[in-house]
Amino acid sequence: MTELRDIRFSAVPGFRPLALDVLRPEGDGPHPVVVFVHGGGWRVGDRRTFVPTFPEAQGFDRIRAAGFAVSSIDYRLTGEAIFPAQLDDVRAALAWVRAHGPEHGLDETRIVLWGESAGAHLAALAGLDRASGVRGVVAWYGPADLLAFPPPGPEHDRPTREESLVGGPIPERTALARAASPARQAHAEAPPFHIAHGAADDLVPPAQSVALHEALRSSGAESTLTLVPGAGHLWRGVADPAAVMDPAIAFARRVTA
Repeated sequence: MTELRDIRFSAVPGFRPLALDVLRPEGDGPHPVVVFVHGGGWRVGDRRTFVPTFPEAQGFDRIRAAGFAVSSIDYRLTGEAIFPAQLDDVRAALAWVRAHGPEHGLDETRIVLWGESAGAHLAALAGLDRASGVRGVVAWYGPADLLAFPPPGPEHDRPTREESLVGGPIPERTALARAASPARQAHAEAPPFHIAHGAADDLVPPAQSVALHEALRSSGAESTLTLVPGAGHLWRGVADPAAVMDPAIAFARRVTA
């Protein structure tokens, strides 16, 4: 397997350069591509981490062993810029994969977006771009409707992650919060979605994934939803990562076949 690290794909004036890694499986390719978007509440995290609770062999290596290249990407965090900067960065990474992927053995016509938590939110929004050209989206326990999040209580840290994303309290940023809510952007031409969420997630309510799934289905798009009993955020409580990895990989294979 081949690893290409620290490939710069975007340099917005006034911000740090953004980079991606390309992790290829064995063989010459061209390989279908998983573009991975990391989590971290839009505040923290980096492209080198898949799911923090998973062993390394159950993350990017497992995806590569299934025959996919992985392009894991940076995006600006909320300490650097507010929405839609993060979405713009995912779009720029996709543009790089389409333009330069063939030079590195990647099939730019067979792309799946895959994100966890905040990364799932961004992957969903990018996948819903009508010109995204992606074959499918894997969305793991991501926020989907910022306007439907329970308001923070007085004991909650302020600002919340969602408030940091849009630059202020949600009731004062309703237009931006709506634009940042994939459940409110669903349309019939959306690519297929594979959505999975822990039923015991106390950080991002499972109702968020239900809302995205129902919005996609109501619009006429293809979506499957799995609520994993006993699982918390970051798949805590899942004894075997294969229980959630295998269905996601099977979905990616199907939509890129």
